[in-house]
Amino acid sequence: MDLIFNVGGSMAGSGGRQRGPPLFATEKPGRMAMAAYRVSAATVFAGVVLIWLYRATHLPPGGGNGVRRWAWLGMLTAELWFGFYWVLTLSVRWCPVYRRTFKDRLAQSYSEDELPSVDIFVCTADPTAEPPMLVISTVLSVMAYDYLPEKLNIYLSDDAGSVLTFYALCEASEFAKHWIPFCKKYKVEPRSPAAYFAKVASPPDGCGPKEWFTMKELYKDMTDRVNSVVNSGRIPEVPRCHSRGFSQWNENFTSSDHPSIVQILIDGNKQKAVDIDGNALPTLVYMAREKRPREQHHFKAGSLNALIRVSSVISNSPIIMNVDCDMYSNNSESVRDALCFFLDEEQGQDIGFVQYPQNFENVVQNDIYGHPINVVNELDHPCLDGWGGMCYYGTGCFHRREALCGRIYSQEYKEDWTRVAGRTEDANELEEMGRSLVTCTYEHNTIWGIDKGVRYGCPLEDVITGLQIQCRGWRSVYYNPERKGFLGMTPTSLGQILVLYKRWTEGFLQISLSRYSPFLLGHGKIKLGLQMGYSVCGFWAVNSFPTLYYVTIPSICFLNGISLFPEKTSPWFIPFAYVMVAAYSCSLAESLQCGDSAVEWWNAQRMWLIRRITSYLLATIDTFRRILGISESGFNLTVKVADLQALERYKKGMMEFGSFSAMFVILTTVALLNLACMVLGISRVLLQEGPGGLETLFLQAVLCVLIVAINSPVYEALFLRRDKGSLPASVAQVAPIDQEVPRHTSNCHQLLN
Repeated sequence: MDLIFNVGGSMAGSGGRQRGPPLFATEKPGRMAMAAYRVSAATVFAGVVLIWLYRATHLPPGGGNGVRRWAWLGMLTAELWFGFYWVLTLSVRWCPVYRRTFKDRLAQSYSEDELPSVDIFVCTADPTAEPPMLVISTVLSVMAYDYLPEKLNIYLSDDAGSVLTFYALCEASEFAKHWIPFCKKYKVEPRSPAAYFAKVASPPDGCGPKEWFTMKELYKDMTDRVNSVVNSGRIPEVPRCHSRGFSQWNENFTSSDHPSIVQILIDGNKQKAVDIDGNALPTLVYMAREKRPREQHHFKAGSLNALIRVSSVISNSPIIMNVDCDMYSNNSESVRDALCFFLDEEQGQDIGFVQYPQNFENVVQNDIYGHPINVVNELDHPCLDGWGGMCYYGTGCFHRREALCGRIYSQEYKEDWTRVAGRTEDANELEEMGRSLVTCTYEHNTIWGIDKGVRYGCPLEDVITGLQIQCRGWRSVYYNPERKGFLGMTPTSLGQILVLYKRWTEGFLQISLSRYSPFLLGHGKIKLGLQMGYSVCGFWAVNSFPTLYYVTIPSICFLNGISLFPEKTSPWFIPFAYVMVAAYSCSLAESLQCGDSAVEWWNAQRMWLIRRITSYLLATIDTFRRILGISESGFNLTVKVADLQALERYKKGMMEFGSFSAMFVILTTVALLNLACMVLGISRVLLQEGPGGLETLFLQAVLCVLIVAINSPVYEALFLRRDKGSLPASVAQVAPIDQEVPRHTSNCHQLLN
């Protein structure tokens, strides 16, 4: 795609500093590419309007049992929604932008001493779902950033208050003395030791085999010690690291009932905190906020707010970065890239946060789940950035501390990049101050979680937080470097994926129905395009009902010989055929352009359908149950440990079901219904002459066949597979597989009503 470059910069700056060249560039697609896209979109929209017109002008007459008329009205409603949602999505994609940084100019404009310090937050909540070795590999990857160590401060929030995680972090603090100089000396990438040694089988350039194998053995020894302690559940009598902190755990300590703990494991301000080469180490802090059974702790949002307060007395860096414990740093220069945006004196004054994309290293080629990561990262997110506000997604994000803490942007605002905490040298005193800031009653009658810090009251607290920052006048930017900034692990079972999307859908729906709706909160504060961008996800839930209607009613009517589409020979057939072919051709072209294969695109279409009739549907139901007071909000932690057999099946392209789920019952019922309608319907059409033949039911037959083809993994898991990842027998018993599918109009009328 041809790009137009747009860079800024001027000669005079604030505070007497000479403004140098811009530190980043903004690139837009060329005019010809955008013109072609818009012409294509216009023709599809014309087809959509003709479909609406056909539905409105060919409404079947009433009388009789009225089945066709009611089915027709349902199709009109569904197609009106699909058209509206397509226009909404299209509008967001109207003006994508792409960012490029100039780290060489950053080095020319600012000395190392002038660069701001950075506080990095890593959050974990359960040592079983998030094993300690996974957590500390992420911690080590950010400790080894290519940045002045005296200006790096790493904080681990352990919401479970697990002594096993604390022990693992102590081990990591010792291993870091060897690992960090090794990484910087040989420019190692990635700097997560687990990822590095899993990917690299030989020493880097300039490193001798002995030194490399010594480092590998050091990591293996640490891994063995940590895993041994985790498996036994007991801490050695004389652990190698700091023993002082272990005294805070006792027999009454539980994950949901424990006091606050703040431990500075490495104090970067102390001269003795050095690596094996005598160079300074980053500050490393362990935090477990107080938890009591009757006190609300607000999940990850509460953890991040506790980290903001603790870090304010220990380091108080003007830049805060947070990353999930399973999203290790894959690019050692990510900090410098982010600073190119914040420190640009012409364009960076109003940038509140820089969001990196989420990428996953365990996605295999021709992924059966069709994870739309490439299309989302290469197309969707740059389009949001084009409207002035990439969403905050809760991980891999660099924030200005003041923007995150509720400051309203004004043109008079000037950032003090050199400010740090007015701290004492006494670590014990700092720890005591930190503990007092993370008690479970500290936030009572305060604006924390309301107007300050990360927001409470929604499963997607990060999205609301980012939206409020933008509504306060700050911009956000999206940066997707060639070498990915962060890599994590995505679920590899269908159940986990659907639960994850259900949680996201509930969160977006709650936002849309609350005072945080982008059309309410953002009115007059952010661009209309950005409001629409947030609403694309906000309306996920609404898609469930028309989609479920479209994959059931036309098939049932096909079985009963009831036509809902124009005949093949009718001129009205053309807009239906064109919209379907053009829309899916465009979707396929986008996927191929972003690096996906045709198989991955097909799998993505399957997951698009599955999510809509399962995750989105149940999310909608549960949200309204909560609104009515029937149930309460909860949070399901995504398990970061994969079953080895399930992982092997995933690599072979086998969809993982495994355990019973109401979502599987819905999916199986729809799949079996369409299979029966296809077989019996086509048989009836071939045997029947006159009205109700293939001529009038062609599009319904095609739709039914496509739905059956998309559901092929469901039939395989139901009828052919016998492994543990197949559909459980309980799902087959609940789904109506033994019930006769209705064959007459009267039965169809019963189902429609």
